[in-house]
Amino acid sequence: MIVVTGGAGFIGSNLVRALNERGREDIIVVDDVTDGRKLINLVDCEIYDLVDLQVFAGWIAEGRELGEDIDVVFHQGANSNTMEWDGREIMRSNYDYSKSLLTYCTGQKIPFIYASSAAVYGNGSVFREDRQHERPLTPYAYSKLLFDQLVRRLQPSFRRQVAGVRYFNVYGPREAHKDEMASVAFKLYHQLLDTGVVNLFEGSGGYDDGEQLRDFVWVGDCTAVNLWLMDHPAVTGIFNVGTGHAQSFNNVAGTVTSYFGRGVIDYVPMPERLVAHYQSYTQADLSLLRKVGYSQPFLSVEEGVTQYMKWLQAGD
Repeated sequence: MIVVTGGAGFIGSNLVRALNERGREDIIVVDDVTDGRKLINLVDCEIYDLVDLQVFAGWIAEGRELGEDIDVVFHQGANSNTMEWDGREIMRSNYDYSKSLLTYCTGQKIPFIYASSAAVYGNGSVFREDRQHERPLTPYAYSKLLFDQLVRRLQPSFRRQVAGVRYFNVYGPREAHKDEMASVAFKLYHQLLDTGVVNLFEGSGGYDDGEQLRDFVWVGDCTAVNLWLMDHPAVTGIFNVGTGHAQSFNNVAGTVTSYFGRGVIDYVPMPERLVAHYQSYTQADLSLLRKVGYSQPFLSVEEGVTQYMKWLQAGD
């Protein structure tokens, strides 16, 4: 049996689908589906059961046996709103719950693979899994860093795999429910279809219009890293998951407009609420991930966004 928390969400549902493609259908999905749109992400997936987040959290708090041998827990669930400033809510959802689940899994000797975030690096220029480079700018980012720090302190005591994956800017299928937190590729697709114009931010942080740089990573590459970690239970630690190459927002917009053969780019001012918390540059240092043996390539923006446009177009 495999547990995927956040399994009806963006990366979680893609992970469920990737497990299905391996022949695994013995999957317990844990999620809060108050937003029923998330259920659509599971329509083409095969699962054993869907358990409400609060019910599952109660089971974990009680130390309840789940009734089956659990091969691994993929902890993908979180409040992923990077602009949420209710620190109490963020810490409850992202830190306290994760602590409880970590304690349960390590106590039961269940491998535990969890989602962290490149947001922990803030406005730094070095994106290496090292405390000196971690300067979160938001409560969301801090909640992720604090849990990473807990894992680092406890790592020597673990008797089974505990691995964190720090996602960079993920895009791809099954993110329609994310609204403002959806990827720029998803937003540009709909802007182009609706108006023929795609919007990017004007220059900021020393970058020209649309030339801010991010490490945009295809969701399928993220699921591949998770599955590789499951296949290599001796690998522990916290690992960046990005392409290792920064590309501009203009690259993303250009790929979208080129795919459809039309559209113009309009540059708009960045909202004031984002200015102080905006990462103008990210680029994953993949040295540690490569060192532990992960050798698969990552799709470029041109490859991944083109694939994504085909997927979106086929669904409309």
